[in-house]
Amino acid sequence: MGPDLPLAIAGALDTVVRYLVVAALGYAAVVALTHWAVRRRSISPFGAWPRLVRRISDPVLLPVERRVIRLGGSPQDAPLWLLGGVIVAGLILVSLVHWLIGMAFGVAALADAGPRVWAQVAVGGLFSLLMAAILVRVIASWVGISPYSRWMRPVMVLTDWLIDPIRRLMPPVGMFDLSPMVAWLVLWIARGVVLRMF
Repeated sequence: MGPDLPLAIAGALDTVVRYLVVAALGYAAVVALTHWAVRRRSISPFGAWPRLVRRISDPVLLPVERRVIRLGGSPQDAPLWLLGGVIVAGLILVSLVHWLIGMAFGVAALADAGPRVWAQVAVGGLFSLLMAAILVRVIASWVGISPYSRWMRPVMVLTDWLIDPIRRLMPPVGMFDLSPMVAWLVLWIARGVVLRMF
């Protein structure tokens, strides 16, 4: 297997993911714009286009509407939430694919490296995992996901040890809680210091 094959596979995977994200973004934009035009009475809700959009969007939009209602919002805002969710999920997906491709090439490059390089990569990976867990925690709090849900428990375990002491020193001011951002900055600085020691 030549060195060009893994690069070609990585490039193809990246391209496919980008096309999927763009297609999902186009779909969400069409749904949001059509609902906006119907709400403004620019187009009739009984026309062929709005009925087509409603038919293709209802399976996705109805769960979003239920979630928005549970959070106390208006179900008419569901198309905007769908568009925002697609944007955030698309950015996360593209970033995750880039990270996985970089990780795969990094592990392949480590095959001939010594133990010091392996330790440096492991420590850097641990810091990256903790920083990613903080970002997941912040995004989950924005969209109203309970910190006690099953898939959030590992995120809370990974981050509570750092965020809780910072929150005691810097309690939230109104609806603003800066402790996750401070924790992320502490990890970022600590990662730089520790990696320089290697």
